[in-house]
Amino acid sequence: MIELERTFLVKRLPERLLDCKFTEITDLFIPKESIHPVIRIRKNGDVFEMTKKSPVNLNDISRQKEQTIILSEKEYNTLMKLEGKKFRKMRYYYKYDGKTAHIDIYHDDLEGLAVADFEFGTEEEKKSFEIPDFCLVEVTQEKFIAGGMLCGKSYSDIEDELKKFGYEKVFL
Repeated sequence: MIELERTFLVKRLPERLLDCKFTEITDLFIPKESIHPVIRIRKNGDVFEMTKKSPVNLNDISRQKEQTIILSEKEYNTLMKLEGKKFRKMRYYYKYDGKTAHIDIYHDDLEGLAVADFEFGTEEEKKSFEIPDFCLVEVTQEKFIAGGMLCGKSYSDIEDELKKFGYEKVFL
C-alpha cells in the first residue's frame, strides 16, 4: 500500500478535540542500533501490528510504501521484549474539512510535542489541501519528525529543530 500524507506541527489544540474518539498508541522501533529504524511494533488500543515503512522516493518522504502484519497479543508481547526505541502517544481522530486528522499528543520523554497527520487518496487531493488554522507549519519532509527518528528521543533532543519553526510546547 502507498500512503499519501502530510504532517503539521500543532500550534494549538483544536476546539472540542477532547470530545473526539482517541486511542493510546505504544510504538517500538527496531533495530535499536539504527539511526532511523523502519520496522515498527505497535499497540493501537486493542490492535497489535508490525509495520515496515519505506519511502517510494528518497526525495519525497510523504509517499511511503507500507507493509503491515496483524499480530496476536501474544506475538506483540513477545516482540516487545526486543531491544528497540519506544514512545507513547494519544491519537485523537479529529474531523476537519471532510477528512479525519490524526492528532498525536506525545507523552513521557516527548511531552509537549503535538502533530497532525492527514492522509489522502490522490496526489491532487494532497496538493490542494490547505494548512488548518490550528497548525503552525507543514513538516512532512522534515526527517526529524518521522516516527522512526522520534523514537528513543526526548523533547530536548528535538527542541532546536522545533524552535526553527517557532514551535511552542502543546499540552492537553
